[in-house]
Amino acid sequence: MLVLLPPSEGKAASGRGAPLKPEGLSLPGLAAARAAVLDELVELCAADEEKAREVLGLSEGLRGEIAKNVELRTAGARPAGEIYTGVLYDALDLASLDAAAKKRAARSLLVFSGLWGAVRVTDRIPSYRCSMGVKLPGLGALGAHWRTPMAEVMPEAAGAGLVLDLRSAAYASAWKPKGELAGRTATVRVLHAPTRKVVSHFNKATKGRIVRSLLTSGVAPAGPAELVDVLREQGYVVEVEEPAKAGRPWSLDVLVDEIH
Repeated sequence: MLVLLPPSEGKAASGRGAPLKPEGLSLPGLAAARAAVLDELVELCAADEEKAREVLGLSEGLRGEIAKNVELRTAGARPAGEIYTGVLYDALDLASLDAAAKKRAARSLLVFSGLWGAVRVTDRIPSYRCSMGVKLPGLGALGAHWRTPMAEVMPEAAGAGLVLDLRSAAYASAWKPKGELAGRTATVRVLHAPTRKVVSHFNKATKGRIVRSLLTSGVAPAGPAELVDVLREQGYVVEVEEPAKAGRPWSLDVLVDEIH
């Protein structure tokens, strides 16, 4: 099973560990694309703070994020699972998993990123600010920048099992499974049951809880149909839209009344 996660906008501080070693990141086929984004991002933020703020879509109060990007090559690096914070990652709570569940997380979780393309939660990265919706002056829109290298590396990363896609739309734009791989992919939308609307907090928290329950149970559904059965056994209310034709992912709606 491979679980695709969005990153968080807010991130923990880099800390005082050893700096980034790009060659040590997972999915080495993304190395050239990563280097291109890293080079332009650091240069942009070092050369013109005001332009960088505009390009990155940062408010005045987040101006300090630009200095963080300038130091990406020298700042301390920590496991990505410690860098990403926010509602989804609070609900997932990787740090409190037992040893077996942590091993499953290291194997199965892949976090998409405007800067890195995608990283595993054990990959050591510095704190940064660069969403997938950014359009860099030189490279252009990052979603488009990542499509070709992602198309080359993701089929192998996905393996032969279920792909559980929990990414937001901006990050899903960087890679979309095709053909047979799409047929064993399940996308999940969390709806507030009384209103049948997507509510950000419910959506993120429930996705984090779903991933945590899969990791702690040790269950690895072989495909979307098995995933539906597992989620229902774990107490989730799930509505399913099977693909109308081959080569399309399954769409799952998880209905929640409240976050426990």
